[in-house]
Amino acid sequence: MTEIHDLTAIELARAVRNRELSPMEITDHYLTRIERHDARLGAFITVIQESAREQARNAEKRVIQDTPADLPPLLGVPIPIKDLEPLAGVRHTYGSQAFTDYTATDDAAVVGQLRAAGAVFPGKTNTPEFGSPCYTENDIAPPARTPWDLTRSAGGSSGGAAAAVAGGLAPVAQGGDGGGSIRIPASVCGVFGIKPTRGRISAAPTKPDLIGLSTAGPLTRTVSDAALLLDVMSVNLPGDYYTAPPLPDGTTFLDHARRDPGRLRIARFRTPVVPGVEVHPDVTAAYESATELLVALGHDVEEIDPPFSPDLLDLFSTVWAAMALTVPVPPEREEHLRPINRWLRERARSLTAHDYLRATTGLQQGVRAALPRMLAYDAVLTPTLAQPPVPVGHFDTDPVEEFARMTAFTPFTSMFNITGQPSVSVPLHWTEQDLPIGVMLSGPMGGEPTLLALSAQLEAARPWAGRTPPIWTE
Repeated sequence: MTEIHDLTAIELARAVRNRELSPMEITDHYLTRIERHDARLGAFITVIQESAREQARNAEKRVIQDTPADLPPLLGVPIPIKDLEPLAGVRHTYGSQAFTDYTATDDAAVVGQLRAAGAVFPGKTNTPEFGSPCYTENDIAPPARTPWDLTRSAGGSSGGAAAAVAGGLAPVAQGGDGGGSIRIPASVCGVFGIKPTRGRISAAPTKPDLIGLSTAGPLTRTVSDAALLLDVMSVNLPGDYYTAPPLPDGTTFLDHARRDPGRLRIARFRTPVVPGVEVHPDVTAAYESATELLVALGHDVEEIDPPFSPDLLDLFSTVWAAMALTVPVPPEREEHLRPINRWLRERARSLTAHDYLRATTGLQQGVRAALPRMLAYDAVLTPTLAQPPVPVGHFDTDPVEEFARMTAFTPFTSMFNITGQPSVSVPLHWTEQDLPIGVMLSGPMGGEPTLLALSAQLEAARPWAGRTPPIWTE
């Protein structure tokens, strides 16, 4: 028997428009699953039951009053918001004890886009403090765990979002990615995640663009759902430093996800940019299997040398430390921060303007050197991570060692934040222990249409949405 949480976001929206399911039925179903399972998954920091039900009731009124053609594309579909983005009138913690009592006064731009599309917000998903770590363990909520093995981390920093989607607590979720924070948990939780092109989605009204490392994006079970969310989330506003090239008039990302990608030229490499990091055999197996599938689908796959210099790592870590200062923490609340953020903020305060400019200048020169080496290709294949999902607590050590472990775990993802290229994690492989391992495909600037078409082709050839963890049927 098909349950509501078996349906995709597109199917749910269609069922609402056709009056086959009501927004209240859908919302109550997901709130019940959150209540039943989230104590084990750690997907949410804040659940807003009454607000979600009120939104669902308002959606029902629209179904009655409006014609189906006039209804917004996500009417009645529950979409949780990562707790790094403000949702007006809701507690906004940034994953930190320093902000446990803070309530957002405005929506983030991406939240406003989802609200206008008719989404119902069941709550705020779990995230590490300020999104700084690549795992989701903080001092205000239980750890976010992958539903494939509840002893293992859901990754981060969108770990709660990925756990919610993978565990059937939400059909889709909003995430954010500044160094891999959508693609890391997508790989660990066996879902699809896309980091859009720099400037595709505005960070307004409060988040600074800086050098454009971070962007919002979707986490979903299907490529089509991700494409629909990307259509809805995409927005540029006055004052944005970066804007992405728009799609041709009359086309959508969802259109492209439903098209044949044609024969593509795809580069690949699996040597980490981080010196001395070993890629786990299970990750190598996933990478090789993805290569074989791409070749079988008719694509030309070529081995290339890694286009990125290891020199970028120190430059990136300087900027990453500076980003930890972008959240204004009252001095009397600094003591409530976790050790990794105290360390990052102390490091940032010791930097000079010259240090920061040297780092950002060096990163741009690295991008100018790397991008030409990838321009001949429609996509670049790499592992998403260097290791399979790791146990909860794996990164629990002193900040210097913690940062080193995070770098070794995620040696591929942040390079594409530096370049600003769109990048996806595709859940094509599971280990003998039934742990998911994603592979990463990255495209040229503005190349989301090709990435979505290619990902959908892979999905059709090796479907993953029907593969669900035990918690799914409980």
